[in-house]
Amino acid sequence: MASNKPKKSLLNLQSKLAVTLFFILVFTIPALLLLHTPSTLTCTNLSASKETWSGNVREAEFSWNRLRFVDKNPPMMTLRIAVFSRKWPTSANPGGMERHAQTLHTALALRGHQVHVFTSPAGDGVAPITTQEQVRSEGSWHPSLPIVHWHDGEPDKWRYNKAWEIFQEVNQSEPFDVVHSESVSLPFWLAKQVPKLAVSWHGIALESVQSSIYQDLARKPDEPISPAFNESLQGMIPKVLNEIRFFKNYAHHVAISDSCGEMLRDVYQIPSKRVHVIVNGVNEKDFHQDFRLGLMLRSKIGIPQNVSLVLGIAGRLVKDKGHPLLYEAFSKLKTKYPDVYLIVAGSGPWLQRYRELGSRVKVLGSVNPVELRAFYNAIDVFVNPTLRPQGLDLTLMEAMMSGKPVMASRFPSIKGTIVINDEFGFMFSPNVESLYEKLELAVAEGSERLAQRGKACLDYATSMFTARKMALAYERLFLCIKNETFCMYP
Repeated sequence: MASNKPKKSLLNLQSKLAVTLFFILVFTIPALLLLHTPSTLTCTNLSASKETWSGNVREAEFSWNRLRFVDKNPPMMTLRIAVFSRKWPTSANPGGMERHAQTLHTALALRGHQVHVFTSPAGDGVAPITTQEQVRSEGSWHPSLPIVHWHDGEPDKWRYNKAWEIFQEVNQSEPFDVVHSESVSLPFWLAKQVPKLAVSWHGIALESVQSSIYQDLARKPDEPISPAFNESLQGMIPKVLNEIRFFKNYAHHVAISDSCGEMLRDVYQIPSKRVHVIVNGVNEKDFHQDFRLGLMLRSKIGIPQNVSLVLGIAGRLVKDKGHPLLYEAFSKLKTKYPDVYLIVAGSGPWLQRYRELGSRVKVLGSVNPVELRAFYNAIDVFVNPTLRPQGLDLTLMEAMMSGKPVMASRFPSIKGTIVINDEFGFMFSPNVESLYEKLELAVAEGSERLAQRGKACLDYATSMFTARKMALAYERLFLCIKNETFCMYP
């Protein structure tokens, strides 16, 4: 009898996995398909909406970036804004969420708002700032920059309770008009004490369910399933349910993609008036067209002048960003097309593997925003084979702001917010075969046709993805939270 126990244990585990997978496939996927059917508000109608739409902005179920807000400096009312962010950029290569927080709140500070950031301790060489009075007394505060409050502790280790203590002290001397939490930097049991609070979601648990599925589908037939994948599946559904239950404690929700906004309204059951879609923006001063800069980089890294096509990819070189797909697809592509090159900007486990592909793959390693500008201007098309549907990679917006078409995974967030027009580039299913097919189409089109697509991308990105556009949308939201008079548009 004892010999049957391991078998029973294995059967029980398999049964649990089967139930979990059944729940995901039967309930989650159909729900997502229903959520992401084409909206009745078409791209054309959305374009027109920024000219004709009027009403309470809290009722807008499309991205606020499409609206035209008053772009005057100083703004209609200056605000005192508190920001909770797990990290604040202190290095040349910060993460995406850190870059977003810095870009947004620096832009708001430049518009005259007084922004206080509560974040984790910085690394060596960065002096902590605790109060506005201290900053002013030391003469280091500039009115156009956010005031950063680093809490005590280990560098880059977020302790929300310590940040909350500093916030309460500063808030007591002069109350804030609005509080902004980057994702769950401020946990819900504290957030529910702050009625004038907005939280930005850069990825939610329901989207991470999709991510896990896509990452496992990218596994080769002879590759064993990861034990971590089995474990994560069992924990995903409870996590989604837990999120649905506690998200209601945040007063206002900012979704960074249209598809995320739909999930928050339809699955997470957040009232529509409390869900606002504001797409992240990038600094237009850092990312713009500069043909000379691009040619200089090509020459520097040894790309001949007469090549037919230069592809580019940037970001963390890890599996969930889709590098196994591009690695395999380009390995096949380069044997058929001898004058196609690939530039890789970033660092991670796949860096050395790209180097092994030979001289037609140029690996730059980690690059700062100034070097990224040269990278984008040196390529003909930007490739993003991500296996993560959650959030939106800033690299897509940076490429479009640089006048480049994009080639991206066909995910609801990208399809509904970024590549909303076929002219902007190519979309593929997140597998090697589909990616390779689109790479061949790009080769066939050539650099001249891709440059035409890039012009369309630049026009769209300039109207949607600039830091100023994002800041104006957040400013109107914060003003609306402060005083309902500002909720009416135009």
